[in-house]
Amino acid sequence: MITDPAAVPEHLGLSGVRVGSLGDLGLAVPVDIEAVREGTSHEDLRDWLAMVDALGELRVLEGVDLDGDVGRITEMLQHTDGAPAVLFDDFEGFGRGWRILVNAQGERRRLAVTLGLPADISVRDLMDVWEHKMDTVEPLPVVMVEDSPDTAPVTEVVASGDEVDLLRFPVPLWHPQDGGRYLGTGDCVITRDPDSDWVNVGTYRVMVHDRNHTGLYISPGKHGRIHRDKAFERGEPLPAVVVCGMDPLLFVGSCLEMAPGVNELEWAGGMRGRPIDCIPGRATGLPIPARAEIALEGVLHPDQLRLEGPFGEWTGYYATGAQDVPVFEVQHVYRRRDPIILGVPPEKPPFEAHRFRQYLRSANLRRELRRAGVPDVTAAWCHGVGGCRLFNVVAIRQRYPGHAVQAGHVAASCRAGAYLGRIVVVVDEDVDVADLNEVIWAICTRADPERDFEMIHRAWSGPLDPAIEPGKKGFNSRVVIDATRPWEWRERFPDPIGPDPEEKAITRERWSWLL
Repeated sequence: MITDPAAVPEHLGLSGVRVGSLGDLGLAVPVDIEAVREGTSHEDLRDWLAMVDALGELRVLEGVDLDGDVGRITEMLQHTDGAPAVLFDDFEGFGRGWRILVNAQGERRRLAVTLGLPADISVRDLMDVWEHKMDTVEPLPVVMVEDSPDTAPVTEVVASGDEVDLLRFPVPLWHPQDGGRYLGTGDCVITRDPDSDWVNVGTYRVMVHDRNHTGLYISPGKHGRIHRDKAFERGEPLPAVVVCGMDPLLFVGSCLEMAPGVNELEWAGGMRGRPIDCIPGRATGLPIPARAEIALEGVLHPDQLRLEGPFGEWTGYYATGAQDVPVFEVQHVYRRRDPIILGVPPEKPPFEAHRFRQYLRSANLRRELRRAGVPDVTAAWCHGVGGCRLFNVVAIRQRYPGHAVQAGHVAASCRAGAYLGRIVVVVDEDVDVADLNEVIWAICTRADPERDFEMIHRAWSGPLDPAIEPGKKGFNSRVVIDATRPWEWRERFPDPIGPDPEEKAITRERWSWLL
C-alpha cells in the first residue's frame, strides 16, 4: 500500500502516473472524524468520499491507462482483503475532471459509512441493525426540487438532442473480452410500471454503442425487465433514466432484492431519515436524484435491437455471449461539471458487490425466513464465493421433525434466495455459517447424501447461469442439504470439538491482535 501520497515507484515503469489527494481534485471538505467513527449520515457521493478519505480508506490516482490498467487495478483491488477505494482522474485524451471510482464498498467500514453506522461496527451488529431497519423503516416520498444547478448539482451541465455525446465519458474496457465499453456497472436504472405509479430502481448493465445509444441488458424476472416487457407488449417504448454515479446508499438499494412495489428512492430516504431530493426528467418525468453525478434520460425501444456483450459477469464467466438487446436512446445527459462514474464491474466471485452484499443479503435471507414463519433461525450467510446467490447457508435450533428441510426449501425459494440459486445448506446453531470450512465440515460429517440431499427442479435461473447449456437457459435445479444432526438420534450424535460461533466471535474480538 502506498504510504507516501506523492510516491510512485520509478522502477515499475509508471511514468505519468501520480498519486494525488481529494484536495488536488478540489473535493476536500471538512470532516468530523469522530462523528464518522460513531456513525453519521452524508448527503451525496462527494460527502461520502471525504468521510472515507478521513478514515484513510481512499487513494487517488492520476494518469492511469484507461484501456488496460483501470480494469486490471480494479480486479486486483476487489480480490484483495482490506483494499482501499480508488478514485481515478486525468486519463489521456480526457484531461482532469473526468473521474472513475472503484472498489467503493469493498470493505465493511466503508459500507458502514454508507449506512450511517459506526465505522468499526461488528459483522453481527451490522446485520442486526440492517435487519431491524428493514423491518421498521418507512419509505419517505422524494422531494421534487427546482431544476437548477443551485438546488440540483446534477444539472450543472445538461446536454440534449444533438449535443448528447456519451463518447466524452472515460469508459474502460473492464475485461479484455468484453464486447464494448460499459458505462453502467455501478448504476441505478429508474423505470415506472406502465400499469401503476410504482417507480423501480435496479442495477442493470449498460454498454455504450455510440454518442447517444446504449444497450440495456436486464435479466428475466427482474423488476425493470417486468416494466420493460409490459411496455413492449403494448408496442410502446419504456422511458428510463440511467444514473451512472450516485450516493452509495442508492446503489445499495438498487442492487439488492426489494419487494415488488417498493420505490428504492423512497426506501433510501427512509433509511437516511430524510427524503431524497429529485428533479423531474425533462423527457420522461421520472425522478432523478438531484445530487447524482451523471444521469442519462431517454427511452428503451421495442423495435430497435443491437448486439450487446459479451460481458464478464458476477458468476466469473462471459456468461451470455453477444446477443441482440433493445437499444436505449439517450435524449438528455445531466451531469456535474467534474463527474464521477461509479465503476462496479463484475469479477470472479467475490468481487466488490459481493463483499458488501454478503452482510446485507444474508440479513435479508434471515429476515425472510423469519417472516415466512420458520422458527429459531439463528443465522444465515450468502457466501461471496457463490456470488451471494449460489451457495447459501442457514443455521437453526432444531425444534421438530422436518424443521431443517422446511428452512432449506424456504431459503431456496424466498426473494433473497430464489434467483439463480444452486446450493442451500442447513446446519445446527453450533456451526459458524460464515466459515466455509465449518460448513463443509458439517456437510461431510452430519449429512448422508441418500438421506439428506433433496433436489428442487425447474427453479428460477437465467441467461447468466454458466452451468446451463446454451439454448436451454431459463430453469435450473438446486440442492437442499440437511447438514444438521439427524433429528431421530440427535441426542446420541457425537459431541463436536471447539467453540460455538458466539464464543469464537468473542475470542476473535478479544485476541485478534495476535493474528
